[in-house]
Amino acid sequence: MTYQWIHGQSYEDVWKMQTQIHQDLVSRKRAMGQTNENRGYLQPHRFLLCEHHHVFTLGKSGSLDHLLLNEEELNSQAIEFFKINRGGDITYHGPGQITGYPILDLDEFFTDVHRYVRSLEEMIIRYLRTMGLEGLRIEGYTGVWLPPDEKSPFYRKICAIGVHLSRWVSMHGFAFNVNTDLSYFDRIVPCGIVDEDKRVTSLSAETGQSFNLKAVGDELLSIFVDLFNCDVNKYERKQ
Repeated sequence: MTYQWIHGQSYEDVWKMQTQIHQDLVSRKRAMGQTNENRGYLQPHRFLLCEHHHVFTLGKSGSLDHLLLNEEELNSQAIEFFKINRGGDITYHGPGQITGYPILDLDEFFTDVHRYVRSLEEMIIRYLRTMGLEGLRIEGYTGVWLPPDEKSPFYRKICAIGVHLSRWVSMHGFAFNVNTDLSYFDRIVPCGIVDEDKRVTSLSAETGQSFNLKAVGDELLSIFVDLFNCDVNKYERKQ
């Protein structure tokens, strides 16, 4: 698997990059007749980690009503907006956040969407544990949350997840709030969730520290490699 850190590129450019890599993996699979039962070759899997400019993205099951700004307001605040083909509703990406895009042929790992999403959640949960934080899942709500505690009476979402798969090749992924300016979430209904007991948070808000995104990304990569039993910068899986 090849790992790449991307900084300073527009969301649209990275989306096009993802799409091209995804299409290449699907085309290669079709050409070689890959099926779930025939794992006789190895795909060039990719793992992209990005820090985007300010952007709102709306998933294919989302509602435009959850965007609380009009076009003029978006332009005046230098926020981009895209309707995209991942699952889920609306979310924010921007400076201080790590957005991760594993582009994998899951035929070479496991063909189980539920397990794939749970594995991405587990990566964040394991990282949070190293920070002394209790990440958890809430039934019916994809992503990673922190529970109510002495600091806050709310469940706080620290990582959103939305994926797209075609012929078991994945794209899109997760958005982990590290040093994120949480005020941008006030301009949307995050993930379409209106529950009074739920909020959005970041690693910085929870710990009172600022983090080096590249260093956090390297830690996430290490956990990802362990969860998915793969090597970095190589196309073969561990046996």
